[in-house]
Amino acid sequence: MTELLLHIIVPVAIFGFIAVFTLFAVYAERKIAGFVQDRLGPMETGKYGLLQTIADILKLLQKELITPKAADSILFAAAPIVIFGAVFLGFSVIPWAPDFLPANTNTGLFFIMAIVSIDAIGILMAGWGSNNKYSLLGAIRAIAQMISYEIPVGLSLIAAVMITQTLNLNDIAFNQGILTNEPIYFLGLWDVSQVGGFLAWNIFQAPHLIVVYVIFFIASLAECNRAPFDIPEAESELIGGFHTEYGGIRFAFIFLAEYAMMFLVAMLGVVIFLGGWNTPLPNIGSLRLAEWTTGLFWGIFWTLSKSLFIVGVQMWIRWTLPRFRADQLMTLCWKIMIPLAFICMGISAIWRILVMI
Repeated sequence: MTELLLHIIVPVAIFGFIAVFTLFAVYAERKIAGFVQDRLGPMETGKYGLLQTIADILKLLQKELITPKAADSILFAAAPIVIFGAVFLGFSVIPWAPDFLPANTNTGLFFIMAIVSIDAIGILMAGWGSNNKYSLLGAIRAIAQMISYEIPVGLSLIAAVMITQTLNLNDIAFNQGILTNEPIYFLGLWDVSQVGGFLAWNIFQAPHLIVVYVIFFIASLAECNRAPFDIPEAESELIGGFHTEYGGIRFAFIFLAEYAMMFLVAMLGVVIFLGGWNTPLPNIGSLRLAEWTTGLFWGIFWTLSKSLFIVGVQMWIRWTLPRFRADQLMTLCWKIMIPLAFICMGISAIWRILVMI
């Protein structure tokens, strides 16, 4: 009975977190956009505009569900569910704190890469099912971009896994802090397993992993269709991309999936490269900062803090850089990021051999 309750409570809790995060993120993005563009952002609905996103959600929930006459009604209705469901299932293997994760599997990283890829099918369903040339064009552009940038994402994760030697996300996070019994070598030279802190993070285990994380971060922006990679939406050209015909709760689910994807890729990068739930504070002599800031509560706090910081950087970039042209986007992927990711993967192999020797 207890296990059954957990199977019900955990998905509901994850969905609730995604919904609350989206409300917060939309408001935060509007305020960041206002700051970058030297304006105030939402101010009228509630104090400092705090109720604006709640008002927007209530408006979407009350809107009538309209299906275009020429649309494929089944594909049109199912697409938002597929898009959100793919991202939602990705949270099932992400560790939040020591021994606090929805599912502990030895193929967690493989699972998350496989399940999130289904998102592209949902986008194609939305574009094709709308029977609208702008929606179809937006869907094709989105899929071309997502499939292309999945390659550098995958190669960067392989480069990291060759160092960590496991696909289990909980083990990857566990092996970046003082709770592990394994030695952790800072740049392959100094055992920092008892020091902990940021020195034990994977990004510092080998010099090239910093470059690997930069590749992963840039490619993940494209996977989320975030600026400067928001060509699939391109409001000035395509009206809104693959979701042009959507309104009401269906549009809300697509919007929810975009922000959930932002947090998911940020959190995945944190787990793989930035220590996961481990504290950034190291032990310094008798000052045991790492030991004092490790545990269930601290783990959740550090996971959220790091992930929200990365989400903030994603928003900052959106309102700072102009949108790429389609040819620039593909050139960056195929001629720069993929070759660089292959080189980093080769360096990981050489580094692992040297460490074993």
